[in-house]
Amino acid sequence: MTDDGASRWAWAEIDLDALAHNIGAVRTAAAPAGVWAVVKADAYGHGAVAVGAAALDAGCDGLCVALTAEGVALRRAGIEAPILVLSEQPPEHAPALVAHRLTPTVTTAEAIDALACAGRGTRDGIGVHVKVDTGMHRVGAAPADVPALVARIAAATPAVRLQGIFTHLAVADEVDDPYTSRQLAAFDEVLDALPPDVLDGVVVHAGNSAGGLAHPGARRAFVRVGIAMYGISPGAGVDALAAVLRPVLSLRARVSFVKRLAAGSRLSYGLRHQLRRDANVATVPLGYADGVRRGLSNVGDVLIGGRRRRIVGSVTMDQLMVDCGDDDVRRGDEVVLIGRQGDERITAEEWAARLGTIGYEIVCSIGPRVPRRLIGTPPAAGPAPRQ
Repeated sequence: MTDDGASRWAWAEIDLDALAHNIGAVRTAAAPAGVWAVVKADAYGHGAVAVGAAALDAGCDGLCVALTAEGVALRRAGIEAPILVLSEQPPEHAPALVAHRLTPTVTTAEAIDALACAGRGTRDGIGVHVKVDTGMHRVGAAPADVPALVARIAAATPAVRLQGIFTHLAVADEVDDPYTSRQLAAFDEVLDALPPDVLDGVVVHAGNSAGGLAHPGARRAFVRVGIAMYGISPGAGVDALAAVLRPVLSLRARVSFVKRLAAGSRLSYGLRHQLRRDANVATVPLGYADGVRRGLSNVGDVLIGGRRRRIVGSVTMDQLMVDCGDDDVRRGDEVVLIGRQGDERITAEEWAARLGTIGYEIVCSIGPRVPRRLIGTPPAAGPAPRQ
């Protein structure tokens, strides 16, 4: 078989069986609440179309995105399930939100008016969710403003319909922090202040991954499962509950070059690593343009031949180097940067700990130059994911 140049000796494997397992675990924990899959940021770097289709096949009732464009891309890929856009979009996006049957979040009168204009004359109008700021203070309507927003939606019906009300939790992964209970109490006060008939048929939701796993009071109509779906713990406070999860993504490559270098040789940009002994040094064709952070230089490990090997010298844009000692390592050998090889495993959480960040950032940073390869059971129905 000839290579047309589109393939690469580096790839990320996306395990759809692990994804289904994780969704099942969250569904069990959250029951009787439903589960919606958060596939923003290209499904946290895993591939939104493939993951979205697989998540729906595994029992999720809908999908969540951050941007209008993300929802439009899913619709164009053939996904017909409900898609909630989690934050208010610019008013000029209203026609696209209506045309692609996305479910907008609203927090201001301006957004409601724009959607009412775009939805006028459509058969069913557009359903919206009101987001309430109960204490995270990122986005959301102030609790005191919610009744007026709900009344404005009612006045715009049928062009705009109130479909949901939700909030977002700031410290759900810190299970002993009372702030989550205070947020939920504030949310309930908002709901109680609304006329009872307003909430008829309206879905109420509050739980993210940590909320769904650790806080029964946050589960409500459905849980918005994000990082847990990808097999990464939402935070140290819920590690025990997340232990059942399986990592979905592994990052792999092949050795592209091997050289024998003498003790004293200095490596890569800046010559910041010096070999203490003769060694076989392998080059791996992944770098910081692909999400292998420069901060892993001289401190991160990879797996080759089932053994941990240290990244040596500065990680460069497209390549990195590995000290393999006297072991016989050859061009074409598999390298695992995140994932399992033999009895050894490197996780996104391990990278995060070395870099002073969180697992979310690690997987989201794996760039588009890295092909995603699906493994496991494909969805029974839905769009054919692009490879």
